[in-house]
Amino acid sequence: MTSDQRPPLAGLRIIDLTTFLSGPSATQLLGDLGADVIKVEALGGDSSRAIVGPTVDGESAYYLANNRNKRSIAIDLKSPRGLAILNRLIAGADVVIENFRPGVTTRLGIDPHDVVERHPALVWASISGFGQDGPLRDRPAYDMVVQALSGVMSLTGHPGAPAARLGIPAGDVVAGLYAVIGILAALEARHGTGRGRVIDVSMLRGQLAMLSYQALYTFLNGVAPGPQGARHDSIATYRSFTGGDGRELVVTANTPRMWEGLCKVLGVAELVVDERFVDAASRLRNKEELWAILEARFAERPAAEWVELLSEASVPVAPVKNVLEALGDARAADDGSLVVVRNDTSSFENVATPIRFGETDGVDPVYPPTLGENTVDILVEELGIPASEIDSLLADGVIAASPVKTS
Repeated sequence: MTSDQRPPLAGLRIIDLTTFLSGPSATQLLGDLGADVIKVEALGGDSSRAIVGPTVDGESAYYLANNRNKRSIAIDLKSPRGLAILNRLIAGADVVIENFRPGVTTRLGIDPHDVVERHPALVWASISGFGQDGPLRDRPAYDMVVQALSGVMSLTGHPGAPAARLGIPAGDVVAGLYAVIGILAALEARHGTGRGRVIDVSMLRGQLAMLSYQALYTFLNGVAPGPQGARHDSIATYRSFTGGDGRELVVTANTPRMWEGLCKVLGVAELVVDERFVDAASRLRNKEELWAILEARFAERPAAEWVELLSEASVPVAPVKNVLEALGDARAADDGSLVVVRNDTSSFENVATPIRFGETDGVDPVYPPTLGENTVDILVEELGIPASEIDSLLADGVIAASPVKTS
């Protein structure tokens, strides 16, 4: 395999001290890109292993969704011997990523700044709800908490209805993505300086960043925007409609050409020169009148027919699909959007990492590890700990190990 065919992060060692979703989603992405991820778990395991819901071979699907391409070692980090093992693992790593509440790592004896001072090339990334400093730093945070505090929930749902949580864990996933961006930036900087650094990623800051233009609109207007429903605050022809069969479709006619194409397909070409709708500002000002006209036209045909006709006219359009339909489309496309993860006894299908690198070989998905599945191998192969000492560590409850499931 030539160097340009290797996965881009091949040779990178990650110590993963994360649990639940924000951190595991970040380290799964790093593993998908070729990094060697050692998942360090407490003896009770990642909390997500206990999430109620669908299971595969008795393991929570929630855990399985975010932990492929990793190795698991189970250590009691409150034990001096366990902490010594972790410090040895860190000494051979490029990156440490954790999502403890601020202050926990210091109490454990692995203060990030002290560790990076001892290992100057190390990159340390901390994900927390509210950052390492500030008035909220000590509060526990989960996805919906930061969606609520950031204003995201106030924008979600339909006018007149209660605030709604986004149906995806955006608070967690976005924080994980920002952590990966920060890690990759720090590793790039290390090429020039030889030094790593400590990265602080806040879930709340990540959600505030997602506000995008809504943040600036609010600063400029001095008024909080309301629930967006399926429409846009600035573009009248960027919204959902309902076809005659009751199915919804979305139209995003953002340009004059698209607006003209929409009117032609709907058989209301006269609207193009109607002074109420002659330009984008007029359409927005008279949006309620415009919507009533468009909705009446859309009700005359099934949604699928409108999708076909508008697509032929190069007007951006799509049916509103449920998750089962969307995943079915991805499966039928067979374009690498999905991945099947297998071991000797089980398999499941999941969404793949969407990043592609031309001719670079991808990473064959490795089944998420059972708790402590790789404990013994890591201690022997990475740290050279003899079998007699491993037996002692197991007997004293400093580490835990489980039978290997071959991937």
